[in-house]
Amino acid sequence: MALTDITDYTSRRITRVGAHSHIKGLGLDGLRAKPIADGLVGQIEAREAAGIVVKMIKEGKMAGRAVLFAGPPGTGKTAIAYGIAKELGKDVPFVALSGSEIYSSELKKTEVLTQAMRKAIGVRLREQRHVYEGEVIQLDIKTRKHPYNPYQEVPDHVVIGLATKDDKRVFRAGQSIAIHLIQQGVTIGDIIMIDAETGKVTKLGRSEEAAEKYEIATWDEKPIPRPTGPVEKNKEFIYVLTLHDLDQISAQHRGGGLFSLLFGGSTSKEIDSEIRREVDEMIKKRLEEGTAEIIPGVLFIDEVHLLDIEAFSFLNAAMESELAPILIFASNRGITRVRGTDIESPHGIPLDLLDRLLIISTRPYTRDEIKKILEIRAAEEKVKISSEALEALTDIGVESTLRYAVQLLRPSMEIAKGNGRDEITVQDINEAKKLFSDIKRSVEELKKFEELMLK
Repeated sequence: MALTDITDYTSRRITRVGAHSHIKGLGLDGLRAKPIADGLVGQIEAREAAGIVVKMIKEGKMAGRAVLFAGPPGTGKTAIAYGIAKELGKDVPFVALSGSEIYSSELKKTEVLTQAMRKAIGVRLREQRHVYEGEVIQLDIKTRKHPYNPYQEVPDHVVIGLATKDDKRVFRAGQSIAIHLIQQGVTIGDIIMIDAETGKVTKLGRSEEAAEKYEIATWDEKPIPRPTGPVEKNKEFIYVLTLHDLDQISAQHRGGGLFSLLFGGSTSKEIDSEIRREVDEMIKKRLEEGTAEIIPGVLFIDEVHLLDIEAFSFLNAAMESELAPILIFASNRGITRVRGTDIESPHGIPLDLLDRLLIISTRPYTRDEIKKILEIRAAEEKVKISSEALEALTDIGVESTLRYAVQLLRPSMEIAKGNGRDEITVQDINEAKKLFSDIKRSVEELKKFEELMLK
């Protein structure tokens, strides 16, 4: 394959546009919602309520609480939930789950929910390590004859010199560190760090003084400054993990039988409750020592009405746990049956759980709001549309649904391209509408040919 083939292909990179990729936040000014901001339009009361929830989460005052977004389909419930995730920032874990995802042939329902909840709880661990850090100014690896092969030599020990801007030291280290240095490909001029307890060698990069000057350089070839301070020091390391990450690490250390020993994988996808208890105890101990910090995150469950009574009971109890994330639900159902029972309840949620929720209602969009949302989606999908076509598409959104109108954008653009235009016209909208049915027209067709349909 020629290099030009690769560069031509990479230049035609496909950019995927998601349903909520245009959402940048909640569009708030303080606690007041702007009419149009951060990709959100309208839903002023719901966004302001979501803003208060974000403030409570950041201040650590949402523990043991949950939020429900309730409203008709296509009223921005999921969009506002993703706006909350953007407002919380990258450091706060946000896990999205659909109600139907808990039904798995490999995992129990409660296990799926437990893993999702523990993925939504971050832990910031701080650890002090005794290290040697600096630029390699001397490197002399001594070898000896292999005990079983006299024609082969193996590392015996190493004499290494490290320097910082303020200090310079020469050390004699054993065989394991010598092997680590060879494996890492360390040479004079590299900046390295050696863990005094484990002997692990980490190559940080090339020194600015010794680095070759490349016009094009990869991340590991770019020069870094020589460290300051003493060569031998205590250094703090910060790791940000989730409780589920710690569960998996602990489970791997426990081992998984012969399969794990040979291939490094776990024989079971479920994590034992004893392992989770040990992780929780370790975290609580480190919290008391001041070497750990909990980052409460958010578990968002869309289509929560698809959960059954067993899952609802589990969530009800889990909300009272010390290590519980903030739960956000969304439902577009009215009064309907709670799955797994004959009981009817608002939103398909048991009344005892519903009583513990902060409920945020969303309402249908007005015509002007639908028009603005279509403008934002057209810009996100890089689609040109004439003002007349936008008005026609807005009418479709009012008469049918907003989602149907949004779905017609891309097909209309393809029709326009087929007709030699780079802008959508009313004619393209009408042709797309003719080719793709909305729910109402689909039901009419179903009734028309009901006798021919299979039952």
